[in-house]
Amino acid sequence: MMSPDTYRSRYGLRLIILTLAASLAGCETMSNLNPFDSDEEEAPPPVAQTSTMPSGSSSIDANRPAAATPMQTTPVVEQISRPVPLASGAPSEYVVQEGDTLWDIASTFLRDPWYWPEVWYLNPQVANPHLIYPGDTLAMVTIDGQQRITNVRASTYRLSPQARVTPLTETISSIPYEQISSFLSKGLVLERDQAGELPYILSTRGDHLVASAGNDIYVRGGEPAPNGTRYSVVHVGDELRDPDDGDLIGYQGIYVGEGAMVRGGDPATVSLTDTTREALNGDRLLPESVDIPLNFFPKAPDIDIDGRIISVVDGVSLIGQYQVVVLNRGARNGLAPGDVLTVFQTGDTVTDRYANTSLLGNAIRGGGESVKLPDEEAGTIMVFKVYDRIGYALVMEATSDIHVLDSVRNPI
Repeated sequence: MMSPDTYRSRYGLRLIILTLAASLAGCETMSNLNPFDSDEEEAPPPVAQTSTMPSGSSSIDANRPAAATPMQTTPVVEQISRPVPLASGAPSEYVVQEGDTLWDIASTFLRDPWYWPEVWYLNPQVANPHLIYPGDTLAMVTIDGQQRITNVRASTYRLSPQARVTPLTETISSIPYEQISSFLSKGLVLERDQAGELPYILSTRGDHLVASAGNDIYVRGGEPAPNGTRYSVVHVGDELRDPDDGDLIGYQGIYVGEGAMVRGGDPATVSLTDTTREALNGDRLLPESVDIPLNFFPKAPDIDIDGRIISVVDGVSLIGQYQVVVLNRGARNGLAPGDVLTVFQTGDTVTDRYANTSLLGNAIRGGGESVKLPDEEAGTIMVFKVYDRIGYALVMEATSDIHVLDSVRNPI
């Protein structure tokens, strides 16, 4: 039988334990009710750390909670199906410079710049992480065991308290804007259906046969437009046919000049402000538009593309770096801005006069088998504008002369 002292001792110990448990439960409940307390630590900004990855890559835990900010979402890290080869001498960090393009930066890190979407990681701790500004620091990191490139230190473009809204022009673009500026105003190919829908010159004031800068022209067709609307005047040139099936897909547009609407109506009056050649009755007017977004990612096409170069904007016979070319593939073929294609010189067809002779080194006279030589890589282009059956691309690299009718296909 338990003695009174032993009973009191055990009863007192139980009471202490129950009291202590109730106190702990109350503290936990109060903590959960306090909206200002959190068990989560605020995540520090990602920094380059020592890693087993080559080329000085660093490590970031993609699952680490970030500091809460309004409307912030954590990006999903896509799984890379294969290792992406790095460029020779790829840095562990790179500070973005004025004048850089996304193609330049991707080429700095990667052997094949079109793999950029597979390695780019949107850092949730950087405002507008999809945009890259001069002064940003990009670093090679390891996230969930995969090699990535991310923005680890934002520039003053983002951090300046005076600049609440940063103009998009201050961000880097995918391709150099100045290289396609001539296309925006002068590089024209008119799609087959487009040509018939554009306004056209009916006559010239004073009934002149031709018009030039300073003259007024009378225009019909197209949509009504307010005074001040600017146009490019285009002469409709040669037909452009698809070399694969012979279909008419457009017309070569020959740049004539520029003008502005001064009076609406039917016909409307447009004043020519600048001309490089004489404007003729029947020439077409294109409303000027420069709203071509240039902040897309370089990437391989989503589907197989097999097309041709059918024209070059400057009309030259040999095509080199930073020239704009026209393709016989467009949106209906799955082509999209940012798509990177490899240009192949079409192999010549030669006569094999040695296959059917028993005398080594002696050619067969007057005959032989025709053999087509392999197509050879000649450069790389990036698509920046597509229509239904036509695409515009900029030559990013030219390892050999590129010609009209050369083939364009997915990068290898």
